[in-house]
Amino acid sequence: MAIKKVGVLGCGLMGSGIVQICAQAGLETVVREVDQKFIDNGLGMINKNLSRAVKKEKISQSDMDGILGRIKGTLELEDLKDCDLIMEAVVENLKIKNDMFSTLDKICGEKTIFASNTSSLTIIEMAASTNRPDRFCGLHFFNPVPVMKLVEVVKTIATSQETIDTSMEFCKTIGKTAILAKDTAGFIVNRLAVAFLLNTVRLYEQGLASAQDIDDGVKLGLNHPMGPLSLLDFLGLDTLVDVGNIMFEEFKEAMYAPPPLLKKMVLAGYYGRKSGKGFYDYSGEVPVPTDLKL
Repeated sequence: MAIKKVGVLGCGLMGSGIVQICAQAGLETVVREVDQKFIDNGLGMINKNLSRAVKKEKISQSDMDGILGRIKGTLELEDLKDCDLIMEAVVENLKIKNDMFSTLDKICGEKTIFASNTSSLTIIEMAASTNRPDRFCGLHFFNPVPVMKLVEVVKTIATSQETIDTSMEFCKTIGKTAILAKDTAGFIVNRLAVAFLLNTVRLYEQGLASAQDIDDGVKLGLNHPMGPLSLLDFLGLDTLVDVGNIMFEEFKEAMYAPPPLLKKMVLAGYYGRKSGKGFYDYSGEVPVPTDLKL
């Protein structure tokens, strides 16, 4: 089945990025939020991204107008009823996700595919809330969505091969490279990355080196484009605590348990870039390491 119309649940950082790339690929796109202000904020981010592309002459103004014309914001789940594919990108709260999917299951036609952008929950936990587990998969995008080329397509024990084939083709349509993963918390990339990032915090917490030297060591020694503590600030320390807790609960492996320092920083409101302070302080023109008084 060819995907021609998509629905997106959530218009935050990830959701708005998914909306943008779908509309850029020529697909009619409906995004649903719980409050108009979240729709306005998300569409504002899309407008900003596209305006930047126009300024750099990567797309024309008419291209931008066409992309925005293919996007519709709504507060009603009912407006997603005729979508071929519906992807959720809301908070990592299983009940919230399941409530939406359970409602949509009754609204949408039997051919509609449901997908989750979760980074840590298992897909079958959401598929079980519907009567279409064979048409339910994971489509895990990476931040920032318009830039990052990878999508993890996640197959549960109940997902049909037709659903996987359709999802793989959809990823090609929107210009992404898809890799297939089994349905286990963290999938491929986060199973590796979360353990690495949490271990980086432990080394810093133990006084092995300064934040700047750890970041420089990884950038120059491992050829990473960004140091791990800077990356943590970009992703959000609160997000890593949540994901780490979920993965520790799933696997009971110590490497996924958030270290004490990380939990203390989140309690103090040090979430990273979005709060202005994390492992680095972003209050000035140039980020400087935060004095955490260790």
